[in-house]
Amino acid sequence: MTTTTLARLALCLMASPLAFAQNADRHLEGVTRNQNTLEIATNDGRYLIRPYAANIVETTFVPKGERADSASHAVVLAPAPIAATLKDEGGRITYATEGISVTVDKQPFRISYAYKGKPLVAEKRGYARMKEEALESIEFALDGGEALYGAGARAVGMNRRGNRFRLYNRADYGYGKTSQLLNYTIPVALSSKLYAIHFDNPQTGWLDFDSRRDGTLRYEVGGGRKTYQVVAGDNWDQVMAGYTSLTGRQPLPPRWAFGNFASRFGYKSEAETRAVVDRFAAEKIPLDAVVLDLYWFGKTVKGTMGNLDWDRDTFPNAEKMMADFAKKGVKTILITEPFILTTSKRWQEAVDRKVLATDAAGKPFVYDFYFGNTGLVDLYKPEGREWFWNIYKGLKQGGAGGWWGDLGEPEVHPSALLHAAGSADQVHNIYGHDWARLIAEGYQKDYPNERPFILMRAGYSGSQRFGMIPWSGDVSRSWGGLQSQMEISLQMGMQGLAYMHSDLGGFAGAVLDDELYVRWLQYGVFQPVFRPHAQDAVPSEPVFRSERAKVLAREAVWLRYAMLPYNYTIAFDNNQTGMPLMRPLMFVEPDPDTPADRSTTYMWGPDFLVAPVVEPGATRTEVVFPTSSKLWFDFHTGSAHNGGVIEVVKPEEAHIPVYVRAGAFIPMAKVAQTTRDYDSRRIDLHYYHDASVAASSGKLYDDDGETAQAYEKGQYEIVRFASKYASGKLEVAFETETGKAYQAAERGFALKVHNVQASPRAVTVDGRAARFNWNAKHKLLEVAVPARKQQSSKVVITL
Repeated sequence: MTTTTLARLALCLMASPLAFAQNADRHLEGVTRNQNTLEIATNDGRYLIRPYAANIVETTFVPKGERADSASHAVVLAPAPIAATLKDEGGRITYATEGISVTVDKQPFRISYAYKGKPLVAEKRGYARMKEEALESIEFALDGGEALYGAGARAVGMNRRGNRFRLYNRADYGYGKTSQLLNYTIPVALSSKLYAIHFDNPQTGWLDFDSRRDGTLRYEVGGGRKTYQVVAGDNWDQVMAGYTSLTGRQPLPPRWAFGNFASRFGYKSEAETRAVVDRFAAEKIPLDAVVLDLYWFGKTVKGTMGNLDWDRDTFPNAEKMMADFAKKGVKTILITEPFILTTSKRWQEAVDRKVLATDAAGKPFVYDFYFGNTGLVDLYKPEGREWFWNIYKGLKQGGAGGWWGDLGEPEVHPSALLHAAGSADQVHNIYGHDWARLIAEGYQKDYPNERPFILMRAGYSGSQRFGMIPWSGDVSRSWGGLQSQMEISLQMGMQGLAYMHSDLGGFAGAVLDDELYVRWLQYGVFQPVFRPHAQDAVPSEPVFRSERAKVLAREAVWLRYAMLPYNYTIAFDNNQTGMPLMRPLMFVEPDPDTPADRSTTYMWGPDFLVAPVVEPGATRTEVVFPTSSKLWFDFHTGSAHNGGVIEVVKPEEAHIPVYVRAGAFIPMAKVAQTTRDYDSRRIDLHYYHDASVAASSGKLYDDDGETAQAYEKGQYEIVRFASKYASGKLEVAFETETGKAYQAAERGFALKVHNVQASPRAVTVDGRAARFNWNAKHKLLEVAVPARKQQSSKVVITL
């Protein structure tokens, strides 16, 4: 960073509200540089500042009398040997990479952060002890117009500034339009100024997003590390890439996870479960998984939790049932909980094996909660981990295809309970995180070529790297419940957990509302996991709904399966870059005057604009069309809408408003009854042409859908698409990248070009005249691209 740039930065800081962020009680006593770590000694402790990358820096404060704790439950990125300069200019020290710079003003003491010369944030009081609350805090100064996001799963509005959030994972049964506290409380704040601050400490506490309206971001905790990382970028793509490189990227889930699930609370017998699976096939509604709630191990809701084995009275041939389902392309998902009731079949075994959390005397800590008198598996004991994993192994060997971890906040977790790694409050927020770790690491050890499916109700920063599939808890079956879901998924995607989704149709309450049900499922097409689930008083499965609701639900499921090539490709992008599947409008909206700070319209991948219908009997829906595309095409009718406007549209019963940006490539497939029968060798490739788009690109990612780290192992194929348009001539080119260990297959495309206003004068494929079909009504041109290995054709359309 040049002297001129530093001088300009200093002037910016003097003019900013950040200039008033300072701590008059803290005094600088010395500066030492040890390789890439800068140590700032003060009268009350020392700061350790080290870069992880050019756009990521970590700061730790170690109070006098304490030792630095280097253990992180969230961070997996190792600090890199980044080129950094240190300058002492008398009253100020600047430690700078080519991206982030850290400035330490000596008197009054202040630490501030900037990115490429642009001020980001500054410590206000920095670290302090809050004696009256027995808490420690770290304070930052905020700009006046700065919006804040993060703090985990909540439903309070996209801009969360003005709230004080508890950091304690907890269920909110039957919540609706709003919820202050849910199952994922993540200690991270993301700013509209394109930076994130991650507080690297899982202990319970508070994250205050300026609730006192005094321009303060405050992290409050009972103890533990005083460490945070600042991540910055030129755009949201870079912030997402930085945060997920720091905390880990989501492995690509198995392809079947993008299909349809049959689930309720719950199927009570083998006969009932078989009948449900058969009903889906008879109704021609695709299905890839059936989920068994707690009745698989007991006949009653209470008293049986912890059995963790088949109830042979009701599921006499469970292994054969699962094998029969597998032959139909349907996986069986089993619920498990970490609570071992004293009335369960495994209680004495758990006591004898010493797998349970204890009291101060070392005896199993026993307490009452809704399901009975219980102990809790201690995931922090080697004995507990081994015992729990061996149960999973046994069930998997019997045919189980995936796992549902429920109540993992843990739902009831008394403060006096002790784990091997600390008190209940010290590990509470990472219990679900480490439960997912247990299963993920078990697969890596015993089934290294398989991708696990791990559905979890609670987690922490970085849980995505274990393949965790989070869901939003026991939401009410209500329009308010639906209205909160977009915000929850969008916010969690920004925090690394891109597969946050809801129980489609809502979970809690015996509400029979076909309109609500259908609208929720139509939204579900354009969110990460398509899994209707509910209490069984009103069926969650479309096969048991009214005929009209069933027809509309079937169409939604068909569309979900048709979009499998696109959805699998954006899932691959998430794995590689950290970009979420659902994205807020602000990710693509460069105009600060456009109301992008909302969740009612959002992006699905880089190409779809989605506006769910979340009001009963809606006759109008407001859609924000971003300026990032000059035109947006109605996905269902092809009608064009200008970018940069807010438009009121009329919803249709058959679908919610969905639009595609001009220049988008959308690969789609023929609908199959299960993803096992998905054929990626015959793809319908939709291209949305407009003269305003001179060039564009897209891709299709493909692998076997099962192998762990298929891309890293070279067991993949990527077909890249590129368009060029000039002087009335449109070119669409195909180029294939085949992994070194992938057996290439012939792949053909039906190219469907939208918005072609007149029949083309000529169409060629690889220089030869080609037959085509032009639909005057829909302005749609169709051209067959012959199947071949390592597809590399070029289509030229003279308009």
